[in-house]
Amino acid sequence: MKGTSPAEVRKALDEVASALPPKRESLIPALQLVQEKLGWLPKSAMLGISKYLRVPESEVWGTASFYAQFRFSPVGRNILTVCRGTACHVRGSAGILKELEKELNVNVGETTPDLKFTLQQVACFGSCALAPVLVVNGKVYGRQTRQSAKKILNQLKRASSSKR
Repeated sequence: MKGTSPAEVRKALDEVASALPPKRESLIPALQLVQEKLGWLPKSAMLGISKYLRVPESEVWGTASFYAQFRFSPVGRNILTVCRGTACHVRGSAGILKELEKELNVNVGETTPDLKFTLQQVACFGSCALAPVLVVNGKVYGRQTRQSAKKILNQLKRASSSKR
């Protein structure tokens, strides 16, 4: 899987330095800013945050690993999230998830090696009337089936391959 270049990390760290004061209270905003810019928190960025804020590396890692919002591996340009709440489960979300895993050749929580797709699941979106729900890049698709989810994925694949 491809990573983030040192130049991209440096640019994100420069933005942290220009936006936040070098003090402990800036830790979470710094982590958020870097992740917003890079999509994840590479080790080199975490070390850079530690140095800039003069906070021990262990505190940076401990803080970032405590909060579920932070990611330690790259995510795809397209994020597919399947709801696994009760209503969605009863209406077939497990099958949708399996279909997407098969089509992408990844397990839930993983990203394709080309960084085009990340497959996630959540406990509940709160859109039970639309169950089962698939959210793609923030757009909600309700009343999904294996076939309709596969159709959405194939449209994303075609759009992604035409952007090369």
